[in-house]
Amino acid sequence: MVALTHIEAKIQEFLKELESPLVLHLSAHLQQGKMLRSKLALHIAGESEECILLCAIIEMIQSASLLHDDVIDEATTRRSKPSINALFGDKNAIMLGDVLYSKAFGELTSFCEKYPAIPRIVANAVTTLAIGEMEDVELSCAFNAEEAKYLSMIEHKTAALIEATAYSAAFLAGKSAEEAQGFRLYGRNLGIAFQIIDDVLDIVSDSKTLGKPALSDFKEGKTTLPYLYLHSLLPTKEKERLKNAFKKEIDAAEQAWILEQLKKSGAITKSVDVAKHLGKIGIEAIANQSCDKLIQIMREMIERDF
Repeated sequence: MVALTHIEAKIQEFLKELESPLVLHLSAHLQQGKMLRSKLALHIAGESEECILLCAIIEMIQSASLLHDDVIDEATTRRSKPSINALFGDKNAIMLGDVLYSKAFGELTSFCEKYPAIPRIVANAVTTLAIGEMEDVELSCAFNAEEAKYLSMIEHKTAALIEATAYSAAFLAGKSAEEAQGFRLYGRNLGIAFQIIDDVLDIVSDSKTLGKPALSDFKEGKTTLPYLYLHSLLPTKEKERLKNAFKKEIDAAEQAWILEQLKKSGAITKSVDVAKHLGKIGIEAIANQSCDKLIQIMREMIERDF
């Protein structure tokens, strides 16, 4: 997709405007992801200059959130390579994130006159994202057995920016307010389903594919959906065994037990079914918009293996 190259070039243009060799040096080590949000916007609004600008802003915001996320999680890798905080320290990672956030918000003002809804949509999403980060930290303090709390957190932390991207792109595409709401729901459900599948992959994928050890989420203090479902299905004694392993470095035998229980109980299948259900609702929300590419994106995000 040639437009993705144009988005990356626009981001570099913005960073060069800052006239900071340090920012350019640090940002050169950022790991490029799937650019899911950009692909989403491009398929909704087309490859216009305005859409390229929106995508560049969204990608800078996403990179900033991941920089802060890695510091919070004390992560030393990002997509199988050293994270910015591992390379240059937490302070530099946090400040680079702040730079990206600030520059993105500065460029977001370009939409104020022609598309006044877009800056508000994106700004609200970033606020929600930050609240989601706080909720994630809070939930990591102890084993969480409440499905609603977890789903609310990932809706805030992961889905908010994807939802805002689809919603904003719909306005760029000239959609009506009602049609834009359909794209908004699609984006929200895509984001939640995406995170649920990430949670599942942390369990079922091998370490080489993941770029981190399997079952890392649980060791880091994340009670993701499969663990929630497993906890609800286990007998009382085994519930305690699962909770006792939470946020700990456990031996191979205990890891094997948890993995066996996750598979045997149907907790993994149940989690994937939730993602599929959300995907179905999201696709139905844009059913009359002739968006085959968005249907494909939803299915690929749910059926992926990395």
